[in-house]
Amino acid sequence: MVIKNISIIGLGALGILFGNQLAKKMPRADLRIIADQDRIQRYKEDGVFCNGERCDFNYVRPEEACEPADLLIIAVKFNGLDAAIQAVKQHVGEKTIILSLLNGITSEDIIGETYGMDKIIYSVAQGMDAVKVENQLTYDHMGMICFGGNESEKVNSLAEFFEQVEIPYEVDPNMLRRLWGKFMLNVGVNQTVAVFESNYGEVQLEGPARTMMISAMREVMALSEKVEVRLTEEDLDYWLRVLGTLSPDGKPSMAQDVEARRFSEVELFSGTVVKLGKKYDIPTPVNRELYHRIKSIENQYTIA
Repeated sequence: MVIKNISIIGLGALGILFGNQLAKKMPRADLRIIADQDRIQRYKEDGVFCNGERCDFNYVRPEEACEPADLLIIAVKFNGLDAAIQAVKQHVGEKTIILSLLNGITSEDIIGETYGMDKIIYSVAQGMDAVKVENQLTYDHMGMICFGGNESEKVNSLAEFFEQVEIPYEVDPNMLRRLWGKFMLNVGVNQTVAVFESNYGEVQLEGPARTMMISAMREVMALSEKVEVRLTEEDLDYWLRVLGTLSPDGKPSMAQDVEARRFSEVELFSGTVVKLGKKYDIPTPVNRELYHRIKSIENQYTIA
């Protein structure tokens, strides 16, 4: 199949980053950003900027009739996933490929419950150091999208498309391991940088923050044994090397949420780890501490 029509829902860091790259390489009408009318009005009035450049996006409302997308990219936060699943109905057809760029290890299954797992290609976005402040996104490293699965025709079509639009990618035949590895990194780095109110530089150097981060990651490693993914020290080293490539001044999404006094995806990270720890009788003290510290920070939002 040839990928021509692209739809994206979610203009957070990843939606803007990859949307802007696609907009430079595609006819404007072939790239659609799905958003409700209030968001569209705000985007048009205030603009959406990527590294100082205004993005010229083609916006469509969820209720607008349209040709199904060849590729649908879901890039919302986890707490917006249920609404997004309903909002993209017009864009999903029989041959649509769906990529979820959400953090965590559950979004593909949730999306698949509505649209069918045959449309899902497992994917992970990694290696980007994008920082979004209000309507401004800045980044030094675009990173890449890793994907793979049993649908070889769709995987090959997606690889060919990313070649055309110059989006870095990697095809991984073991995406379950990749998903869990990225989850392990997010559990460590997102939460630790948030509670230390710092940046990537803080956890790239030896010290209390890096020690806490790696301890949180090791709890995910222990859980991975129980689901037969079996992350190893080699996986840990790989993801720490990925972390080492990021701009020291950059910040993960959770740290940006805490800084902006927004509620975070803590339930997706330590919340999930603690629940799985109870299920499999695996101690998760570091993630329990991170969970309570982040919840304590968020509880202050409602005070004053």
